[in-house]
Amino acid sequence: MNIFMTGGSGFVGTTLTRELTARGHEVTVLSRPVEKRHTLPDGASFLEGDPTDKGPWQEHVADHDIFINLAGASIFSKWTDEKKKEIRESRILTTRNLVEAMSARQGKETHLLSTSAVGFYGYHGDEFLDESSLAGTDFLATIAADWEATALGAEQFGVRVVLCRFGIVLGKRGGALEKMSSAFKYWMGSPLGSGKQWVSWIHEQDLARIFLFLLDHKDLKGPVNFTAPEPVRNREMTEILGRTLEKPTFLPPVTPFFIKMILGEFGDVLLKGQRVIPDMLLRNGYEFLFPTMEAALKDLFRK
Repeated sequence: MNIFMTGGSGFVGTTLTRELTARGHEVTVLSRPVEKRHTLPDGASFLEGDPTDKGPWQEHVADHDIFINLAGASIFSKWTDEKKKEIRESRILTTRNLVEAMSARQGKETHLLSTSAVGFYGYHGDEFLDESSLAGTDFLATIAADWEATALGAEQFGVRVVLCRFGIVLGKRGGALEKMSSAFKYWMGSPLGSGKQWVSWIHEQDLARIFLFLLDHKDLKGPVNFTAPEPVRNREMTEILGRTLEKPTFLPPVTPFFIKMILGEFGDVLLKGQRVIPDMLLRNGYEFLFPTMEAALKDLFRK
């Protein structure tokens, strides 16, 4: 298959590109000229262009039959008005421009696997959330809902659309785990707030394998939770990470006041969370390599 990927320069995109080309797929990675480009595996190539702007890159879309839309600015920082605008536009404009270009595929078998996030559901305490749960009303939830609605616009061209709701992706070369583990290496690891908030997560290998699973199961469409079947509380995750790194946690929890003072509104993401279950994947026979946090972290920090 010929696959077109936005956001392929991040750690999720590089892992996924490696897995896709290993299966014999051809991958085109859309990349801004200013981005530092990593070496791509055989079977993958860069196409220069800014996905938030219309441009010549859109003319190449018709040459592909699979589209994986990963592009979106990181949410891991204090949310100023400018940062909020960047978070929103990087997702909505990229998806809108990609869907617009996909009109040239009308009448041909085409698949769009478009990233979203479990932030779609908002904050629900201990409530179990699956793909049938409704959208929340906070900043991230409204962005995710608009992001998904924009992707679903491709259905007017006969495109199958899968909405890939990511949990926190745990990987070796970046993302949230890199930020968390750095504190533990200096014996500074501790729970956040009450520590009771749920963390819905996914190992990077399972994430890549789920994309492959969805390429093979073309009957699946709509929302799919990319999360492991066993979410954990923040306190439990902290303890597992400390054991794995052999850096026991003994410091008191970081207070909500301090987190909100440093991170503002983004602090709610760390202090509240959501308890998400991958019901669609489990019902359709996907088998997780890393269903538990303990197994995932042992693999990621294996020497």
